[in-house]
Amino acid sequence: MNFLAIRAIYRFELARWFRTLVQSIISPVISTSLYFVVFGSAIGSRMSAIDGVSYGAFIVPGLMMLAILTESISNASFGIYIPKWTGTIYQVLSAPVSAFEVVTGYVGAAATKSICLGVIILATARVFVPYEIAHPIWTIAFLVLTSVTFSLFGFIIGIWADGFEKLQIVPILVITPLTFLGGSFYSISMLPPIWQKITLFNPVVYLVNGFRWSFYGISDVSVGTSLGMTLLFFFVCLGIVWWIFRTGYKLKQ
Repeated sequence: MNFLAIRAIYRFELARWFRTLVQSIISPVISTSLYFVVFGSAIGSRMSAIDGVSYGAFIVPGLMMLAILTESISNASFGIYIPKWTGTIYQVLSAPVSAFEVVTGYVGAAATKSICLGVIILATARVFVPYEIAHPIWTIAFLVLTSVTFSLFGFIIGIWADGFEKLQIVPILVITPLTFLGGSFYSISMLPPIWQKITLFNPVVYLVNGFRWSFYGISDVSVGTSLGMTLLFFFVCLGIVWWIFRTGYKLKQ
């Protein structure tokens, strides 16, 4: 394995991240802080606890998941789209670097950014609401797995997109609504029975609930199902990336 190539791509992507620190870190943290102020403090103080957890603490995993999903997709999609747009991707493809090493460099950097953002938001949440983490190992596992999975998904979007506007379609029109409707701000047990069943078709429900279980030991779906759905999406993304490099879809055309 060419570790030098992986490190070069990884370090280049991290350097790009530091050049856009305001957009990559400060902006999401400020947005999440506003959610804590409005929902956690203002509205949460007037709501009863959910499954024994205060409302302000209850939304912490959901807000973290919202930021992680959005940033993972954004970082990975822009990371691979910019070389496509400038034409430098052909230098990478013509170098003695395997597809696995290219994906590891780009996706690894995007996932690292998302994990750092998640840790910063977690620390920021402590300023607004008290919370406890019941299963810290599982919290780390879900954080890393989700970041890597959606960075792979963002990598696919970056290759598929042929314009900057397409890079925003999936995060804005698909991921954000699914996250809001996936139990980030409420327990799906609070919904009418018919909507509880419909909500189970939303994949983000399993991500949010698995992450929330790692915090408080409560979940609307089983932890095994949450982990299984996340792994399933991970392997689907891996399969699509393998197919892209095997066929050269929008890379060698």
